[in-house]
Amino acid sequence: MRLCRIAIANVNTTVGAVRDNVDRAIARAEEAAKDGATVVAFPEQMISGYPSEDLIQWSKFVAAQWIELERFARATQSLGAALALGVTVARGDGAYNCAALIYRGKICGLVPKEKLPTYNVFYEGRTFSRGTPGLLDTVCAVPFGDLIFELDFGTLALEVCEDIWSPDGPMRRRCYAGAELVLNLSASPYRVGFAQTRREIISTRASDNQATVVYAALVGANDGLIFDGGGYIAQNGRLIHEAPRFREGISALTVDLDRTSRLRIENTTWRNDQETFVMGSPKVTRISIDKPTGGREKLSYPAPRSFFLPSMEPQDFDRRRAFCEEILDALTLGIGDYFEKTGAFKHIGVALSGGRDSLLCLLIAHRYVTRAKKNPTELLRAFFMPSRHSSKETRAAAVEAAKELNVPLSIVSIDDAFEREIAECGKMLQPGETLSALGRQNIQARLRAERMWTWANSVSGLFLQTSNMSEKAVGYTTIGGDLEGALSVIANVPKTVVNYLLDYLHETSPSEAIRLTLLKPPSAELADDMEDERDLMPFEVLDACFALYAGEKMAPDEVAIALRAMFPARDGSQLDAWTAKFAKLFTQSIYKWVQAPLSLHIGNLDLDRERALQLPVVQCSEWQGKKS
Repeated sequence: MRLCRIAIANVNTTVGAVRDNVDRAIARAEEAAKDGATVVAFPEQMISGYPSEDLIQWSKFVAAQWIELERFARATQSLGAALALGVTVARGDGAYNCAALIYRGKICGLVPKEKLPTYNVFYEGRTFSRGTPGLLDTVCAVPFGDLIFELDFGTLALEVCEDIWSPDGPMRRRCYAGAELVLNLSASPYRVGFAQTRREIISTRASDNQATVVYAALVGANDGLIFDGGGYIAQNGRLIHEAPRFREGISALTVDLDRTSRLRIENTTWRNDQETFVMGSPKVTRISIDKPTGGREKLSYPAPRSFFLPSMEPQDFDRRRAFCEEILDALTLGIGDYFEKTGAFKHIGVALSGGRDSLLCLLIAHRYVTRAKKNPTELLRAFFMPSRHSSKETRAAAVEAAKELNVPLSIVSIDDAFEREIAECGKMLQPGETLSALGRQNIQARLRAERMWTWANSVSGLFLQTSNMSEKAVGYTTIGGDLEGALSVIANVPKTVVNYLLDYLHETSPSEAIRLTLLKPPSAELADDMEDERDLMPFEVLDACFALYAGEKMAPDEVAIALRAMFPARDGSQLDAWTAKFAKLFTQSIYKWVQAPLSLHIGNLDLDRERALQLPVVQCSEWQGKKS
C-alpha cells in the first residue's frame, strides 16, 4: 500500500492582497497538516487572487508574489506535506500562470499553464505566456517547465485549470511519463448547473490517463465573478471525493496510489498507448524530492468503494434501489437472453435448498418470466431434494417460495440414494480407510446435481447453477455437485450482495419466503449443525478479503493491515487468521472454479478464467513469504 492523504484547500482570495492571501493559505496548510495531509492542493493564482487581468503588466505586482511565495515556503517548513499553489512567475519577457510545489521550506518546481482561455469571461491570452511541452528552464534557480515530481509516496504532476479541459492537455504527457497523482489548481467561475460537467470531466480525465486526479477550486467573489470553490478527487475514472462548495476550508481523503498503478498494469490499452506516445513525445523532466513526507504511517487504509461491500455504501434509499435494481435487471436479462437465444431449452429449473442463493436465483428467473409475459407455471420448475440433514425451516422456506411465485415444486428425498451411495463408495476403500466427513457431504451435493441433469435432459430444461461468488472463490462448493449447471446466475455476485439484494426485495415487496429464508443463518446443510460463516468466516470479511486480494492485488500481509482499518471493532489477531485462511483457500480452490459453468458477468472482476482473472491452477505461495 502507498497511502497518502490528499487535502483540498479552498481559500477566499482578494486580487492584489498578496500578504493576506498567503496568511490564509498558511492557516489552511497548518489545518491540513494537523489532519495528517500528505499533499495539499490550493487554487489557481492563490497568491495574487483571480482574475488579476492587466495587473499582470505591473512588474512589481508579479515580483510581490514571488516574495510571498518564499514567505509561504518558510512558514510551512515544519509541515510534512507537499503543498501546491498558484502563482504568477516572471521569466524573460513573459509572465506565466504557474503551479508551484513547496516542500519542507523549499520551492521545488514551477509548472506553467499551457492552455490559456481567451473566451467568455477569460482574457488570459492577453496577459500570460503559455508553457510548452518539454520546456525546461530555471527561475531564481528553481526548475521551471514541463515537470513531474518524485516523492516517497509516488510521482506527482501539477497543472492549472484550463489544462484539464483539453483531452490533449499536459496531463496525458505527464501521466505517460510516470505521474500517478495529478493536482489541477483551478479558478473556474460558478455557472448554474456546471458542477456536474466538472465532475464528468475530472472523472473522464482520471479514466483517460489512469491516474488519481485532484481538482482544487477557488472560492469567493471578485468583481462580477463568483467562484463556488469545492473540489473533487477521482481515481482512475471513479469520483471518490467531493469537497463542500461555497465555503473556505479544507476537505481531505486518504487514497492508496497502489490502486492507480495496479489499474495501469491491468489496462493493456493504456499501456500500449503510453509506449507509443513516449517514443515520439517531448521529454518531461523529473524532479526528485528526497526528504520523506511526514505522518503517512498514521494513515488508515481507505476501504474501496466496492461492489463487494454494499453495506459500506450510503444507505440513501434511492441510491440503494438504483444499485439493486440495476443488478437485478442485468441478471434478469442474462437469464432471459441465454434461455431464448440458445433455442435449446423449454423450461428453467432451480434446485431450491431453502437458502438464500437458490431463492435469489428463482426470484430472478421468475422476474424474467413475468417481464416476458410468460406463465411461470408452464415455464419454471423448482425442486427440493432433502436429506436427513435438511431442516424443517429450509423446507418451509422452499415450499413458501414456490407457492408465492406460482412455480411447480417437486420434493424428492435423496436419503435412500445417499445410503446406497455410502455403501457403494465404501467398496472402493482399502482396509483401514474410511469414508471422510467431506466425502459424505459431497455425495449429497452430487446426487442433487445428477438428478437435475437428468431432469434437464428429459424435458430440455435449463439447469441454473445457484452458487455465489464468495463460496466459489474459496472452494466452498462441490465439483459435480452444487458447482454444476448450464448457466451460473450469481457466480459473480458476492454473498454480501446476495444478502443485500434479498433484504431490498423483502423491504420493497414483503415476502414470507424471503422472511423465512433470512431467519436461518446460511448453511449448506450437508451435516448436522452446519453454518457457512462458522466454517469459513463472516461473509463481510470474506468478501473484503476477495476485494483486496483479487481486486486490489494486495499480498496477504497487506490485506490483513487493510482489514484492521475496515473492521476496527473486530479482533486483529482473528482478522489475521481469516486473511491467512482466505489466501490459502483461494489458491487451493482455483482448480475448482476453472471447471465451473458459464456465468453472467456483471462486474470488473469475476472468476471466469478467460475473462477478468486469469490465474495458474498450479502455483506456490512462496511469493507471499511462505510455502503453500
